[in-house]
Amino acid sequence: MVPTARPTAPRRDRLVAAVALALSLAMSRWPLALQSAAVRLLHGLPYARLDRLEALYTAVLAVIPSWWPGRIACMEVSLATVLAAALTGRRARWVLGARFLPDAAHAWTEVPGGAVGRDIGDAVDRPWMPVLAVP
Repeated sequence: MVPTARPTAPRRDRLVAAVALALSLAMSRWPLALQSAAVRLLHGLPYARLDRLEALYTAVLAVIPSWWPGRIACMEVSLATVLAAALTGRRARWVLGARFLPDAAHAWTEVPGGAVGRDIGDAVDRPWMPVLAVP
């Protein structure tokens, strides 16, 4: 197996992303209703720009530890991206979605200008349908 290159990000973004990822991993133990309620508290912040959200998403991917024994997948990464935006004084929408044939679930982050982490793999011919969008 060929190792994939880790994304790089500026040090400031990596620091914010590391804090956000730690919060996301702690919150992943909470029930989904409580996670959603916590993200809803960010409703008063202005939306982040799409390019800034992409930079924070890249920073979150860059700080994922290879030694972590648990799950760090789309749900944790997207929540960490929302929290990283909040730590910088902005907000983003946390979206949980699904699709059929084969059944699958996915989470991503979006702002009015676009989405980050939504189009993965074969999502072009079988698009993701939003099921829950917070806030």
